[in-house]
Amino acid sequence: MKTGIITFFSILVAGSSVAQTKDTLADKLLVYQLPIGAWGKQLNDGKAVNYNLPLDKALLEKIKSTGDDHATIDNSATTREINILLKAYKSTKNPAYLSAAEKGIKYLLLMQYENGGFPQYYPNKQIYRKQITYNDNAMINALTILYNASEGKNDFDAVSSELKLKSKTALKKGIDCILKNQVLQNGIPTIWADQYDEITLQPAKARAFEPVSLATGESVGIVRFLMMQPVTPEIEKSIKSAVKWFKQYKIEGYSYKVKEVNGKKIRVLEEEKGSVVWARFYDIKINKPIFGDRDGSIKNNYEEISEERRNGYSWYIDFASKLTDKEFPKWLTSNHLSE
Repeated sequence: MKTGIITFFSILVAGSSVAQTKDTLADKLLVYQLPIGAWGKQLNDGKAVNYNLPLDKALLEKIKSTGDDHATIDNSATTREINILLKAYKSTKNPAYLSAAEKGIKYLLLMQYENGGFPQYYPNKQIYRKQITYNDNAMINALTILYNASEGKNDFDAVSSELKLKSKTALKKGIDCILKNQVLQNGIPTIWADQYDEITLQPAKARAFEPVSLATGESVGIVRFLMMQPVTPEIEKSIKSAVKWFKQYKIEGYSYKVKEVNGKKIRVLEEEKGSVVWARFYDIKINKPIFGDRDGSIKNNYEEISEERRNGYSWYIDFASKLTDKEFPKWLTSNHLSE
């Protein structure tokens, strides 16, 4: 590591009279942390954040020029860094890591809407970035941080008492929002959409190929998160209803794979005895698989979407089977509940 970089890190941890153990990755996170307390998934030049790159002068300038408009919880940004920093603090006791992690938690508290939801970005409110976002598990990742903080679990025991208390309040609001967001069909709870209007709490579309729909992948994450919580009548009903939906709308006898054809990797849905998949998106009213394309069109057949979208996006999932067949029965048993 170059001398200039070491000096930079020394400034960040200045004020400590005791020499602290360093963690190379955690030190990099300190440099990348935005003034508001979050982290971005991209730098100001549009390139993805890559913590494997050496921190030379040119990269430091790019990091320095990246502002709070890049602050996000998309693609695990911010939540990933908080987890890494607290793990590093546990092994090194370097106060700079704890301070940065707590600043990240404060950002999550700041970005949360009064209704309990989390936008994809904050303070950037352009296009769909202000919507309540479950896509890529954004809101669930944030709530998991607050859950661990409030309970002092998974390396979060060092978090201040004040932040633990605030996290507990924010967690309750988040769970209330999740329960309100569960899509109803004729009064019956199903699963969840990817995005919601932050004011009306109605399901909303995001990118052109992400239509208003029931989103299976993210809904699995939501159910798993709810299973971590103390059981209330509302949570019990929500979990059981979602699992019932998954069991009803599974697609049996098919698998979804990446295969190489003529030297090119493509995604294919093919028959396979004993396999089960779910479409990524289902029509929000009639529970039929739907597929979006770059031009905003919605197709009923996977083969009808453009080749670029067909191979550039995951249109089916299979991991809901672990939820329905293993995790749900275990949750019922551990909570002395019947299906």
